[in-house]
Amino acid sequence: MTILDEIIEVKKDEVKKLRKDYKLSFFEDSEFFAAECLSFYKAISKPGSINFIAEVKKASPSKGIIREDFHHIKTAEIYINNGADAISVLTDKNFFKGNISFLKDIAKIKSIPLLRKEFIIDEFQIYEAKANGADAILLIAEVLSANQIKELSLCAKELDLSVLLELHSGEEINKISFKINNIIGINNRDLKTFKVDLKTTEKLGGMLPKEVVLVSESGIGKKEDLDFLKETRTNAILVGEHLMKQKNIGDALKQLKEWC
Repeated sequence: MTILDEIIEVKKDEVKKLRKDYKLSFFEDSEFFAAECLSFYKAISKPGSINFIAEVKKASPSKGIIREDFHHIKTAEIYINNGADAISVLTDKNFFKGNISFLKDIAKIKSIPLLRKEFIIDEFQIYEAKANGADAILLIAEVLSANQIKELSLCAKELDLSVLLELHSGEEINKISFKINNIIGINNRDLKTFKVDLKTTEKLGGMLPKEVVLVSESGIGKKEDLDFLKETRTNAILVGEHLMKQKNIGDALKQLKEWC
């Protein structure tokens, strides 16, 4: 069993508990549910440079704790004040030491769109995301069928949420209706081996329709990385681990923005 398989098994149990403990009406009555979402699409598709999604990330299965002095609100404020175009918030507890409360806390101070970074397999997780201030959600093609991708994407759109649909291989492209999913993330990290290769963005990006907004994810932290991605059709990058490891997160973000 891969780490991804293990994560999804945990998510199935979490969804069972979520459905047992709450009704959809509970989420609909929350403070953020009726609020208009900020446009994740517009934020990451601006022309002229590579746009920047900065991630609030405490830990990962492969690296363990990434930042000991972790403060989710303080980190988000640094991102907002130093030019991030959007913020990704990890909410998985077991493997990434995140929490849905991180998303809700940051939503109270947001001025740029928030992406809920989670292993979403059920519509209740999408309602939960909206109720806690998300403007967009992540879906991972590798763990979903074509029908699940369609149904969950349409559910999100009904709630005014954008969808970042993440790919890991060309085999997953056949699952996608690009009329529904027009923001595609390419994860440069193989979730089975954890090996990172930026050429994954180049390879898979060349297989996608031109009108798709393309986000390159994982393994980005050097000027050479940005120089390479500029030669691809990348519209935005998602960076978490590199920023969270820095002594001065704001300076590191400014530097990456300059290279973008």
